[in-house]
Amino acid sequence: MENGNTSTGLKIALGIALVLFLGTGFYSMNLYKKTNEDKRELTEQKQLVMNDLNAMAKQYDEAISESEVSNTNLIDARERINGLIDSLKISETNVKSLWRYKKKYASLQKEMNVLLAQNDSLRIENSYLATSLDSTRVRLEERTVFTDSLMVQNNALAEVMSSAATLTTVGLKGFGVIERTSGKLIPTERATRTDKIRVCYTIAKNPLVQSGDQELYVQVIDPKNNTLGLNEQVTFEEKTLNYSIISKFNYENTSLNICEFVTSNDKGSFEKGRYIVNIFNDRDLVSSSEFTLK
Repeated sequence: MENGNTSTGLKIALGIALVLFLGTGFYSMNLYKKTNEDKRELTEQKQLVMNDLNAMAKQYDEAISESEVSNTNLIDARERINGLIDSLKISETNVKSLWRYKKKYASLQKEMNVLLAQNDSLRIENSYLATSLDSTRVRLEERTVFTDSLMVQNNALAEVMSSAATLTTVGLKGFGVIERTSGKLIPTERATRTDKIRVCYTIAKNPLVQSGDQELYVQVIDPKNNTLGLNEQVTFEEKTLNYSIISKFNYENTSLNICEFVTSNDKGSFEKGRYIVNIFNDRDLVSSSEFTLK
């Protein structure tokens, strides 16, 4: 009887032990399975955070590349994100660590929203400023063109006024004369009887010319191309003029008749042929005519 009770108790103990063993094994298996699932989930969560950080870094890269002016705030923020990515790659995969990185990501996300908004505003301002500068440059170029055009017109007007404010002559005539001892002058066309060449002309009225002492150069050229009279030279810049006589007078802004006498260079005799008479105002030829002695 006693042996039977002992056998029954042993069986019961073995049954309890078996139940406990099976229960422990089942619990261990479930715990291992849950641990693997938690680890996989943490790994996935870590990868999601990594993806978010990479996307944020890409946004900064795009904002920096679009900005014409170097934005140190954007560059510093991108460097902090790159540092966080490197740290996340080597960090332990656990709930505490992942929570810390998520918290840092949320803080960086807020900072990025502010920085990108500021960068957009700055880019708009720079664009407006560039447009304004372009408009100002166009106006300055237009003003420069207008000023240059006005200067050209003023210079042209000054040249016209300078040309207009010049003495001119009309009615230029040259001819031979016989000079009597009484002073009487008799015109002649015979070279052998000519004592002097008389040159007469009229100064035209010009209110633009300043009144006062004036002078013109008279040039008489004989048939052999010799300059009669004084045959002296005067130089105007690169031009040299041989003149016969300087005609000096007082100009009072009215028409003025002038006559001058030119002598021969060869003891009073004159060549037969065509003579040319020119009047110069400084270097400019203002009148010309010719006559013939037979």
